Formats: sequence, structure tokens, C-alpha cells
Amino acid sequence: MLVLKFGGTSVGSIENMTNVKNIINDGQRKVVVLSAMSGTTNALVTISECIKYKEIENALELISDLHKTYIQTVNQLIHQSDLQSEVELYVSSIFDTLKTTVNDNYSTTLSNKIVAQGELLSTFIFSRFLLQEGLNACLLPALDFMRIDKSNEPDCFYIRQNFNRIINELPEADIYITQGFICLDAEGQIANLQRGGSDYTATIIGAAIHAEEIQIWTDIDGFHNNDPRVVTDTHAISNLSFDEAAELAYFGAKILHPQTVTPVRDLDIPVRLKDTNSPAAHGTLITNSIHGEGIKAIAAKDGITAIKIKSARMLLAYGFLKKVFEIFEKYETSIDMITTSEIAISLTIDDTKNLSEIISELEKFARVEVDSFRTIVCLVGHHIVYHPDTPKLFQILQDVNVRMISYGGSSNNISLLINTGDKIETLRKLNRYVFDLVPA
Repeated sequence: MLVLKFGGTSVGSIENMTNVKNIINDGQRKVVVLSAMSGTTNALVTISECIKYKEIENALELISDLHKTYIQTVNQLIHQSDLQSEVELYVSSIFDTLKTTVNDNYSTTLSNKIVAQGELLSTFIFSRFLLQEGLNACLLPALDFMRIDKSNEPDCFYIRQNFNRIINELPEADIYITQGFICLDAEGQIANLQRGGSDYTATIIGAAIHAEEIQIWTDIDGFHNNDPRVVTDTHAISNLSFDEAAELAYFGAKILHPQTVTPVRDLDIPVRLKDTNSPAAHGTLITNSIHGEGIKAIAAKDGITAIKIKSARMLLAYGFLKKVFEIFEKYETSIDMITTSEIAISLTIDDTKNLSEIISELEKFARVEVDSFRTIVCLVGHHIVYHPDTPKLFQILQDVNVRMISYGGSSNNISLLINTGDKIETLRKLNRYVFDLVPA
């Protein structure tokens, strides 16, 4: 069985839904994971924020506007009268539920419940569209099997047991439609896998059923060797290893959720990135196989804050790093890059919600300097730290102010910390130095 995931843009219009229908109608048995229709999650987040700040009239107006949009979509997409009535009734019930939440006390649980409605809407509408078009499709509710544990990690045993139980209880179908992103937490409350989590849903399901292949369908033909939004003449990479793909996803390549490959890496289940606009294109195939060495791709991650921790007491003092790391652990803040010297540690974070508290605790035993608006530029490839062509990238040091370098922590990744204002210039220069694609 295959697992195919389609994002919000892929189900964001009548034309795109028809395109997805044509892609999945190939006679192979599959699970199809869908995101909310494009724009819906942002609208639901805004509604949630209005409730948080007691802007009840604004919330109700947004709910009404979104309801009208969905009814219009249903009327354009579903023409079979019994199915149209069923879908309109379901859509109205969702928005009636949203209206009842506007006077509730705000909580994370309430926000998660509101945001989850986007995936529930898209999957119900699309499943009925498939039935109208004569496809043997069945809706498989993710909230009946998808759960995270107390550490917010997938509860793999629970997922596997319940997914297989439910699919065996349902009428046999060629296509099972389910929701990406949403899940239950360890307490049975509605939660989610964070933005982009539909990719993660697909590989969690793929691991649970030992899928033949997982396909992530989006609006670009795979991982590119640089950011095509700012660099010309980029190209899709035909093959990547799981390690290379994980590095690229974590350090800024938006095409894939950073945790996507984790569930399937050890099972060696291939993940293929495909373009809904060019279904015949090869895309990028991610496996455990290694295809070539040297730098394959460049990615950039914005929103980085650099923290320098200086203390003369650090010199030869065992336990100093432990003390620093315990503060970041206490405030559940992960570290991206780190470098050390005799009397200082420099590190980066991308989550600043507890930055004030972290600085306050660090300042009890060290001097702290904080620099915001930084970007990590990541160069990825198998064993690039050992490759003879890698030194070419360091020519960039004479042109760009590099704040930190991470080299050797991973043999597949070299990271540079730069000012965000220098990102576009840096990506283009690296393209010239590394790939010789952009003219000087």
C-alpha cells in the first residue's frame, strides 16, 4: 500500500482537487493524507486569537465569512444532490460548532480544537467528491488512531494497533482519506503535530503499515540545490539519503517537515517528493542509499537568535557547559549551533519565547550578549567535511560577515551563521562558489 500526502494548495481550489483526484486514481491501493484547504488554518488561527482577546464580534464575522466560502466551494464541487446535501449539512455543523466556542474561556486545548476543523472539512468534502466521481473511497478519521504521548512523540504502538483495527472494520476501499496534522494527546484531547505536520502524519502512517512508498505531493518538483525563490537556475535533486534530507528540512528547506523521515528511516521505506503540477516528473527520492558525495544542496533558516555567554570562570571549569545546558533544558528551548572558546560559548536558538528568563539565569554567572535577526545557512551532502571541493565554500568568508561556523559536528552538514540581511547575497555567492551556476 502507498501513502500519499497532499498539502493545502493541492486541495485549495476546484481545479486542484480535480488534479489530485486524477493523480490518485491509478488503480493502486493507498492512504491519502490531506491538509486543510489553503488559507483555512490561518483563518482558524485568527479566529482562535480573537477568542483569546475577547473579540467576539470579529470572531463571529470571520466564522461567517469562512462558512460562506466553504458553501460556495461545495456548490461548485459537488453536483450529486444527495452528496451535496450531506456535505452542506456537515460543513454547517462544523461552523455551528465553531460559533459555540466564541464565548468559551481560551486555552491551548480550545485553540487546537478550532484549528483542527480545517482538516476535518477538507477530508470530508474531498472524500464525497471522490464518491461522486465513481472512486471507491472511504474516510478514515485520524482522531480515531493518531495519538502522541506525554513527550509529544507519536505513540507508535497505539497508532499501529488502532489504524489496522479500524481499516479492517471499514468497508474495503481503494483509497482511504485521512487528516494530516491533527491528533489526540496522551489525555485524549485534540492536539496537532505543529505546522507542516501533515508530512509527519504521512510517514507515521507509512511506518505503521510498512508502506511500499510514501509520496509527499507539493507545488515544487522536489528538494532543490538552493532556494529557487532567490537564486536562479536551481534544479531538483533526484536522490538524497535520509540523513541529507533531515539536515535540509531542519535547516530551512520548507518542502519537508523536519521530523518527516524519522519514522521510516530505520524501516527503509522510501519517501518521494512529487510535484502536483508535473506528476510525471521524477521528483526527489529519499532512501538510505548514498548517491554521490560533496555539497548537494544549500538551505537557510531565518528567525535565529545568537547568544554569547562569556565567563572567565569557564576556563578549565568542568561542569560549566552542563550548567548552561540545564538552563535551556529547563525552558524547553533547543539549541541549533554551538561553538566554544576558552572563556566563551556562542550558541543559537530559534525559539525566543523564554529568552528573557534564560538570559536572567545565565547572567547570574556570566556576561551575556544577544544578537537577533540572524540566519543559519546550511550546506548539505554526504561526507562533505571530507570532500576535496568543500574548501571552495570558504571563499565566501572574504565577502560575507560570518558570525559562527559549525564544521565537523556532522559529516553531512556545514552551517554558517550570518546576518539575515545578508542571506540573499550569501545564497547567491555560495551558488557561484559551490555550483558554478551564477555568473560573477
